[in-house]
Amino acid sequence: MAVRVKICGITRLQDLHAACNAGADALGFVFYERSPRHVTIEAAAALVRALPPFVQSVGLFVNAEPAYIESVLQAVPLDLLQFHGDETPTDCARFGRPYIKAVRVNRDTDLLKYVADFDVARGLLLDAYVAGVPGGTGERFDWSLIPANLTKPIVLSGGLTPDNVAEAVQRVRPWAVDVSSGVEAAVRMLDGAEVAAKGIKDPNKMAQFIARAKA
Repeated sequence: MAVRVKICGITRLQDLHAACNAGADALGFVFYERSPRHVTIEAAAALVRALPPFVQSVGLFVNAEPAYIESVLQAVPLDLLQFHGDETPTDCARFGRPYIKAVRVNRDTDLLKYVADFDVARGLLLDAYVAGVPGGTGERFDWSLIPANLTKPIVLSGGLTPDNVAEAVQRVRPWAVDVSSGVEAAVRMLDGAEVAAKGIKDPNKMAQFIARAKA
């Protein structure tokens, strides 16, 4: 089975085109103002209009007010919603749209209960647990914490890069993988260190990530 690839945190048209040309199956747009990858409703609408056929648009929300989500949905034709906060199953289902629920995984996480509680979700996105941060940390979690008998499709996230995505696919066998910071462009700091430019994607890293995941 070929794994699907979602590139999250798209903020620029050139990054959108590069991801699609490299073979991305879905692109994520962050509607969370505290994220450095946040996009406005107007910017997201313009980006989604530029998507080619058969590439899904995914809107990421974190404990957002229902009225705000409704305003996004009126302007942006999202294919899938991604809830990354403390939303209940009722919160996620109230919009009548397909959705996935993000779960921050540590040793105390009962993923089987999440599967039962979010029974109408299209899948679970598994990310690393970092206290006080809803996601996008670039941290990897212990993949052995994922039960082998989960009955929902798994989207594996958290600390994935072009260097480790092949290992992740081989070990976890997820339905899809999700990456944001792992394919961002590097900026050299004054002390010579390189850090990711949050929200700015590197076309070569995206191409490598997608090719290695699908191979």
